[in-house]
Amino acid sequence: MPEPTVVHPAGKTHVIPRDIIYPFILVTSLFALWGFANDITNPMVAAFKQIMLISHFQSSLVQFAFYGGYCVMAIPAAIFIKRFTYKSGILVGLGLYSAGALLFIPSSMIMAFWAFLISYFILTCGLSFLETSSNPYILAMGPEENATRRLNFAQAFNPMGSLTGMFVAQQLILARLDDTTEAQRQVLAETAPEQFKALQVHDLNVLRGPYVAIGLVVLVFFFIFLISKLPRSKGEEDNRLNLGPTLSRLWRNKKYIEGVIAQTFYVGVQIMCWTFIIQYAMNELGMSKETAQGYNIIAMVIFCSSRFICTYLLKYFSPGRLLMSLAVGGFALLLGTIFIKGMVGLYCLIAVSACMSLMFPTIYGIALKGLGDDAKIGAAGLIMAIGGGSVMPPLQAAIMDMSAFNLGLFTLSSTRVSFVLPLICFVVIAVFGFRTSRIHGHSY
Repeated sequence: MPEPTVVHPAGKTHVIPRDIIYPFILVTSLFALWGFANDITNPMVAAFKQIMLISHFQSSLVQFAFYGGYCVMAIPAAIFIKRFTYKSGILVGLGLYSAGALLFIPSSMIMAFWAFLISYFILTCGLSFLETSSNPYILAMGPEENATRRLNFAQAFNPMGSLTGMFVAQQLILARLDDTTEAQRQVLAETAPEQFKALQVHDLNVLRGPYVAIGLVVLVFFFIFLISKLPRSKGEEDNRLNLGPTLSRLWRNKKYIEGVIAQTFYVGVQIMCWTFIIQYAMNELGMSKETAQGYNIIAMVIFCSSRFICTYLLKYFSPGRLLMSLAVGGFALLLGTIFIKGMVGLYCLIAVSACMSLMFPTIYGIALKGLGDDAKIGAAGLIMAIGGGSVMPPLQAAIMDMSAFNLGLFTLSSTRVSFVLPLICFVVIAVFGFRTSRIHGHSY
């Protein structure tokens, strides 16, 4: 029996039409699942640095592999979804997500950093399918005039998964790693390699557990989606690719292209700020990884709360103007992170999360609005933009590996100077918000 098509009755302006509440809840649950994967992984940059005795740059390759999967798989995912259905894309995504997480078992057994990077890459190829499917599907589940509000509402559940991932990383991984310091591990690696290997075995087994657990949970979701009926969106019955004309139309759409650029820099700033809160707290304030992760969790609570607040504010302010204002706020707070020492600098970094909360779904909604069925391929460009999270953290980590910067009147640590990169990202986002409200306003 064919699945029903989403129909939006004339005159109805419900953000979530009543007849698709169950499918909406089911698809919205995916936002929490990939939020968990994103934010259990950010603290692993610091964990792998300690376990493998590698540099900041080398450990940040976790993010390169993780977000690289998004970038590489976005276009293939979009073509697959266009050829088949959103549901098919979700099933492939869940399958790859589960496979990547379960590959942590052999990765931990061979104790090779490259094996974990491959596991992360496969896992996030799945996340790329999920995001390429779920975001435009949510936009299509109701009237176009409130599509951005609907996506913001669905995205509000992403931080809940993120919070769970952060808590698991703190309590079930970082808190259970052997407390032998990196300096002591370095000595053991040189003088007692068998003892050092035993430490690595213990820590990698600790790290493996939560990933295997989420892999099994995702497998359960795979079977739930497999047996559930999801409505087709309008136009989904047309499975012709027409890639040439579609890409040509997208390339000529300035609002869309600028949205892809803005999204690249947004994901970059988000991953840099959340990944390196731990390093900032450790390097600048001498905190332990577990304590530093607690401040990361506070940042996510702020992010989650701000998402609901900003979604409400969209009823009264244009998305472009609110986006620009939040980018300016994030810029100002990062100036505090760079130039103010001690806890105040850390508080400024934590507060940046309040400014980031609105950005991903709003940029996404602005860029895809009015694209019609081109949104399936257009969504791929915005998911490819997540690749900003693979390139920018290693660049920031490379700065952290440098010596302190002498600026004449004062000296700044390399950790604080590294936050110049997210500062630049906010400038790009502010420009996009301004152009959306002033130049593209007639089309949004």
